[in-house]
Amino acid sequence: MLSAVEPRVDTDNQTVYFRCIAGCSAKHSIFDVIYTCPSCGSLLEVHHEREPLKKRTSDEWKQLFDSRIGTTTWPYGSGVWGLREWVIPSLADANVVSMFEGNTNLFWAERLGQQLGIPDLWIKLCGNSHTGSFKDLGMTVLVSVVKQMMAQGSPVKAVACASTGDTSAALAAYAAYAGIPAVIFLPAGKVSTAQLIQPVANGAHVLALDTDFDGCMKIVKEVTQDNSIYLANSMNSLRIEGQKTVGIEIVRQFDWAVPDWIIIPVGNLGNISALHKGFQLMMDLGLISRMPRLVAAQAAKANPFYESFKNGFKEKVSMTAQQTLANAIRIGDPVSYEKAIKAVIETDGIVEQATENELAAAAAHADLTGMFTCPHTGVALAVLTKLINRGVIKSSDKTVVISTAHGLKFTDFKVGYHESTLAEVNSQYPNPAVHLPATVDAVKTEIEKRLN
Repeated sequence: MLSAVEPRVDTDNQTVYFRCIAGCSAKHSIFDVIYTCPSCGSLLEVHHEREPLKKRTSDEWKQLFDSRIGTTTWPYGSGVWGLREWVIPSLADANVVSMFEGNTNLFWAERLGQQLGIPDLWIKLCGNSHTGSFKDLGMTVLVSVVKQMMAQGSPVKAVACASTGDTSAALAAYAAYAGIPAVIFLPAGKVSTAQLIQPVANGAHVLALDTDFDGCMKIVKEVTQDNSIYLANSMNSLRIEGQKTVGIEIVRQFDWAVPDWIIIPVGNLGNISALHKGFQLMMDLGLISRMPRLVAAQAAKANPFYESFKNGFKEKVSMTAQQTLANAIRIGDPVSYEKAIKAVIETDGIVEQATENELAAAAAHADLTGMFTCPHTGVALAVLTKLINRGVIKSSDKTVVISTAHGLKFTDFKVGYHESTLAEVNSQYPNPAVHLPATVDAVKTEIEKRLN
């Protein structure tokens, strides 16, 4: 049974608030229905004033977090809410909507690392979460804030998002747990069956539109102009507050040591922005003394951030994203572009791309060492391989790849690979099932052929 603490609300909301990333001076309550700066239209961020947080020493923060996370004390056992003071400290306990997300395995990919020539290779398995992706980390925060807004008399009556799969699953599950209606906008025919059925099963209002993700995003932004429906996409910086905890969690799992590299697949660019935000907070409070180098990995069929990186970020590149096996990052006009530029520049980071053949091969290769990778993790692993081959990532570097979702969401991708039916993919490691007569001789013959 979970143990509980007394419900409370921190009435001092002046130290955590929305502010414009472009430097406007206005502050806004995190309980306001607002997504962009009213003055200049830029994205907002949740800002934590540092001085109040510096009342604890770095060692005191470490001890506090280590004493909470993974316990059964509500809500601190969560990998997100165990860091409550760094997320949304003013949230009432009764309004926290948590499924004990976070605390996912940092997997030592010993065999894969040896094969690639980097023995200190780790895979952060964010797919080992309630709905099977890292999106749970952000959605626990957003839905919790919405629940408190509604309890305080806000006109909000539902939450909505555009999604290529994982965001919709996380929003639908957390909204169902909180008893809040959810409206989901999906690009028709462009998400896996497993991803489609998740919001359907959780009772969300699922609308499949004849467009791509960017088209869905345009419509959901229009629909949520009415303050009765709250926008839950990553342009809402509440999501970033939860997602930033993955970087903090990685460092905790390394006993507060910082890896040399973190490679993450990116689409709308909220995830790499969140990683940077978490590391910056740890830097500011003295828990770490350096940043990891961040690598944004894109599918070559949906690579606007890569194209912008090639031109030195002199101008934002937008495009119509093409069909890719990595459908969750099939985004041609990323919302968190400015935040992601900052993340790459301030960490001496890199943006690289992977073709369909490269991402599929990298995913299959990793699976042969015991993993079960989604195609987006395949993108990150393909980029990892490129950087190793170019000598950018050294054999001695401690390297983490963020696996964003569970491979079970993408069984069609797996089946297609091993049956050699994927477009633009030459299956290097196919392993289809062999159908045999039900005789001992046939079985023995096949086993001898395979093992000899």
